[in-house]
Amino acid sequence: MSAVKPKPDEAPQSAAAPSPFTPIAEYAFISDCHTGALIAPDGGIGWLCVPRFDSPSVFGTLLDRQAGYFRLAPFGTNVPSSRRYEPGTNILETTWHTPSGWVVVRDALTMGPRRTEDTITPHTRPPTDDDAEHLLVRTVRCVDGNVEVELVCEPAFDYGRVAADWALVGDERHVADASGAGETVRLTTDMALGIEGNSVRARHLLSEGDEAYCALSWAEAHASPADLDDANGRLAATTRFWHTWLSRARLPDHEWMQPVQRSALTIKGLTYMPTGATVAALTTSLPETPGGERNWDYRYTWVRDSTFTLQALHYLNLDWEADEFMQFIADLEPNGDGALQIMYGIDGRRDLTETTRDDLSGYAGARPVRVGNGAFDQRQNDVFGAALDSILLHTRRSKRLPRRLWPIVQAQAACATAVWREPDQGIWEARGEPQQYVSSKLMCWVAMDRASKLAEIGGDPELRDAWGATAEEIKADILEHGVDERGVLRQHYATDALDASTLLAAIFGFLPADDERLRASVLAIADELTEEGFVLRYRTGETDDGLSGKEGTFLICSFWLVSALAIIGEHQRARDLMERLLRVASPLGLYAEEFDAPTGRHLGNFPQAFSHLALIEAAGRIILAERIEELG
Repeated sequence: MSAVKPKPDEAPQSAAAPSPFTPIAEYAFISDCHTGALIAPDGGIGWLCVPRFDSPSVFGTLLDRQAGYFRLAPFGTNVPSSRRYEPGTNILETTWHTPSGWVVVRDALTMGPRRTEDTITPHTRPPTDDDAEHLLVRTVRCVDGNVEVELVCEPAFDYGRVAADWALVGDERHVADASGAGETVRLTTDMALGIEGNSVRARHLLSEGDEAYCALSWAEAHASPADLDDANGRLAATTRFWHTWLSRARLPDHEWMQPVQRSALTIKGLTYMPTGATVAALTTSLPETPGGERNWDYRYTWVRDSTFTLQALHYLNLDWEADEFMQFIADLEPNGDGALQIMYGIDGRRDLTETTRDDLSGYAGARPVRVGNGAFDQRQNDVFGAALDSILLHTRRSKRLPRRLWPIVQAQAACATAVWREPDQGIWEARGEPQQYVSSKLMCWVAMDRASKLAEIGGDPELRDAWGATAEEIKADILEHGVDERGVLRQHYATDALDASTLLAAIFGFLPADDERLRASVLAIADELTEEGFVLRYRTGETDDGLSGKEGTFLICSFWLVSALAIIGEHQRARDLMERLLRVASPLGLYAEEFDAPTGRHLGNFPQAFSHLALIEAAGRIILAERIEELG
């Protein structure tokens, strides 16, 4: 189903149009590294898939106002006084002021000491000492006065298709099971529950010093906190988990430490611990165009992300996570020709067939809502470079070339050699006609350049020379056909249009920092492919991507521009843009995929790993330049 197209005399939908849907950037993100939840300012959980990131949603008001909801907050008050993450964690703390008093709510997907084998989401990687408890724990404490607190839990299983069938467990009204679509979740609380149709509710008056809790479980045997002390103990264990994890990271003693730290916590929160995979974003079908059809499911792993993920993890000294991700890449099953797919499921599955859920309204009317991603079997020639750059980065960091990675090096180098001359869909997965995209050629150059370096490390001079010669052949072809009369890198060989993906020429070292063509390309994007200073992927009117409507500026491209400006020596301009980007973070320091410059709203899936990965790299580039200048 396509979105309704505006009439010629009708203005496109504004990203800030009045809507019952919470602005995307207003959501808080919590995670247990198996799944994640988004919590709206009113205390309602608008997105949660169980037991893992790519499972069907249980709470889905993010995509349809009737697709599942879970709120613990003061009755009759919808706007909190403040929201923050407990420092160094992915635990949300919300403070509420009502006419009669103050309460503080804490929300977490809890982590605790690993006691038994996880049968809910089994591990293929070695389990760590702490793991997900498959529990959502919420506590509320009255800090002043008297406040009436309301609990409303209304799951809707299978992306809102199946209403919950509730049943009280026991005789004391403190436990209830919700079932539907073959799934059961258990709600436990110290408040008295009542079933009202497809929802369960509770209301309780708290006085100063009083506390209450509730917990939703999808754990084995629906294990749940026994009481308030147990609930608080699980929150304390979750705090310790995040603090311990973060203490291993190397964070810069710099004014940008907080956004780098929040980005690190977000990337860890988007990591599927059982396999080491990282989802591109928590959500599906949050629109890139308000009310439009540019809506995709991002709950999968893109091989393209691998090199940026490893760069960020190694920069932060998080070598365990980097190794887990590399082992996941090594486990992936290639296509028949030996090439890796552009994306895989978080369990490594290859088939991500796309369907639509036409019964859902979509976020603020943006349809269709998609499950799966039809781009999984596209030809995108950049995948080889991403994989091999990752392996070289990992090899240099670990000081060895693991035996199981060498066949991947050979296969991806062979594939890049075979296809680099062919057109493809490009890095942005355009659904138009294949083209000779410069960024795809560039990444094939990366593949052969890195393969040559890996062959040298592996002691094979024949392959080193052969692969190096192919890299030089690709570079010569790009410089002959992919540069316009101004000396600027094109989007593809048949156009002079700009594309932000050519910024990768700077990031991957395709040309030296002082090359005039590189400088001209970076500055052309900065001056001509921006909207109010933020970078577009491309201009939709100049690109056949098979879709209608314009899109917002891409945050990853804007962070790439920061890195590229720093590389060519435009340090002040890089810093200025970095400061602007940091100022448009969500109230909790998160980034979606896109930024709508005219309204200041975030667009696209949220939170977006790529945006946070690019933030870490951009910050690192500028901080490194400053440190070098200090050493003078």
